[in-house]
Amino acid sequence: MPSPPLARPLQAGDAVAPVAASSALANPERLQEGLAILKSWGLDCLPAHGIDRYWGYLAGTDDQRRNDLETSAPLLACARGGWGAARLLEGPLRWQPGWLLGFSDVTALLWARLRAGFDGSVHGPMLTTLSKEPSWSQERLRNLLFGDPLKNLYGEGQGGGVATGPLIVANLTVATHLLGSRHLPDLHGAILILEDVGEAPYRLDRMLTHWRLCGELQKLGGIGFGNFEGCGDADVPDASGFDTEAVIRERTTDLGIPRVFELPVGHRPGNAALPLGRLARLDGDRGELSLMI
Repeated sequence: MPSPPLARPLQAGDAVAPVAASSALANPERLQEGLAILKSWGLDCLPAHGIDRYWGYLAGTDDQRRNDLETSAPLLACARGGWGAARLLEGPLRWQPGWLLGFSDVTALLWARLRAGFDGSVHGPMLTTLSKEPSWSQERLRNLLFGDPLKNLYGEGQGGGVATGPLIVANLTVATHLLGSRHLPDLHGAILILEDVGEAPYRLDRMLTHWRLCGELQKLGGIGFGNFEGCGDADVPDASGFDTEAVIRERTTDLGIPRVFELPVGHRPGNAALPLGRLARLDGDRGELSLMI
């Protein structure tokens, strides 16, 4: 299958559409701070329709939130995560060329859009987290959207040599619930980067075991792990229990592929923007992740 055309780099004056695709907004001040940063880059931020909506714990009904995603703008910037994006995949989504930005619960949309054959899905800061990002992370996002070169990322190398393949980034919990669906990107030879928040080690173990039983981890060319913020185990405080690193290490050590831990990706400030589907190189010996295009 031919690769989709690359998303056009943004230019000053391009429009940004704020999108509330998941949980109802809890921090409108943070959203305005994020929009102010985008405006400082010369982008034209459209009115934030739907930001005040509530439908239970969601930012509007499924139809309302799905309609927001069909707004015609070069950049769709998600307001926040939480839960609800995967519900939108039950109906038709008319994706358009351009950029979609978000992480966490937005993983469902990023993956579905990539699977549908569209470039421009970016795992990176959302409108309510952008202002809390360090300057290097904000600048990295700007560089990615405007077509400027990106610096390599570094973590803790775990060996396994070097692999090159399409880059796939995800929240582990959200991605696990897409296994077996038609929205799963092709993982053969992919460089998969995973992150999560608030999951006990035994739940991470359960999810990674599910990936193994599905045969999906065995397809990968390389695997990296970002932040697993707040992933301690309050239910099992005994020091003899597995911690998060032990689980990740044990569940992936026999894959025989490059592995890198502690990449700056995830729910901790310093959430490096990464473009899904682009060709990447993972060096498990040096602990380095680089973009080839």
